[in-house]
Amino acid sequence: MKLNEIRDNEGATKNRMRVGRGIGSGKGKTAGRGVKGQKARTGVSIKGFEGGQMPLHRRLPKRGFNNIHAADLNEVNLGRVQEAIEAGKLDKGATVTVDALVKAGIIARARDGVKLLGVGDLTTKLAFEVTRASKSAIEAVEKAGGSVTVVYASGVSTRGSAQATA
Repeated sequence: MKLNEIRDNEGATKNRMRVGRGIGSGKGKTAGRGVKGQKARTGVSIKGFEGGQMPLHRRLPKRGFNNIHAADLNEVNLGRVQEAIEAGKLDKGATVTVDALVKAGIIARARDGVKLLGVGDLTTKLAFEVTRASKSAIEAVEKAGGSVTVVYASGVSTRGSAQATA
């Protein structure tokens, strides 16, 4: 086979239908739009309109709410931190902060803060300075000989259970 012999499979492409080209074409006169009315015209967009009947999206009840005060936190597992240390991306002696995690590439960007989660094994003694931490994460860090300091970043919601500084 040569490059000039490459073809699409049989039936893979179809020629487009040219509408409005006379009644003999099968798509002449109204060009597949039906007859008269608002939808036969160009530039019409009446999505959700049901002819005056209350539209479905307005008949259904609203559920839940959007909490505008919720903190948008990065979630970091201890296993990811340990991998970064083994790869040499994080310094063993330095405090692990939001900036350090961004520089190491563990999180893409600092949002409202970081929540430390206890998934994975941590074998290195580290000092963490994070916005929130789960109980299992605090226990795992202290078991490895490290410490977790929970610091609320400015502008971050302080709702929920404020963990004590460990």
